[in-house]
Amino acid sequence: MYTRPRHPYTAALLSAIPIPDPTRQRRRERIVLHGDVPSPLAPPSGCRFRTRCQYAMDVCAVEDPPVFTAPGGTTVACHLHVTGPTLNGEPVFGLTLDAGRQR
Repeated sequence: MYTRPRHPYTAALLSAIPIPDPTRQRRRERIVLHGDVPSPLAPPSGCRFRTRCQYAMDVCAVEDPPVFTAPGGTTVACHLHVTGPTLNGEPVFGLTLDAGRQR
């Protein structure tokens, strides 16, 4: 999970952990989440994380993501692994955004 996060939220959480080495801390890439935190009383349709996910696709607004079992047995509920570009179980680090995609 720490070296190969497969869900965008997990990757964002891990990027927020401080690194005790100041040089490495300054060089690393942080993932800053934008958008509104959904209301727990009225969660959005589809994927609950889609309002803050930089990789959200149209399908994310319509249906809950299915659980995907990645190589090694890790499970992740994210459309990127079943209907996304070419992620297919790989970690989200390194995935480039398609500027034309809508959330």
